[in-house]
Amino acid sequence: MVTPVTSLGRNGLYDWLIQRVSAVIIGVYLIGMLGYLMSTGDLDYGSWKSFMGSVCMQIANTLLVISVAAHTWVGLWGVTTDYLTSLTFGKAATGVRLIAQLAIALALVVYLLWGLVLIWGGA
Repeated sequence: MVTPVTSLGRNGLYDWLIQRVSAVIIGVYLIGMLGYLMSTGDLDYGSWKSFMGSVCMQIANTLLVISVAAHTWVGLWGVTTDYLTSLTFGKAATGVRLIAQLAIALALVVYLLWGLVLIWGGA
């Protein structure tokens, strides 16, 4: 049995809830962006920059980036714990799984920080 040490929610119910809430946030963002793009006739760089630079969109984009990172982590944690097991890797399974999860976590932290820098104007 795999222990939930690297699980985001520390238990299956919380992970399920994180995945569902993040999916709703991603879906609402996508619908909102599609609605904006379809309703805006002539979109140029200036109007796009002012739209994305508004505080409301910065908050929405921040929520999106955090939701994508959380959703990805829960999903890939499930994949690694399901498929990187002792049946496939023998005694090295725990090490392989932890290295894979560490690489995924590191990539997600980099993407999250990079996204926040882009959203809030640090770059």
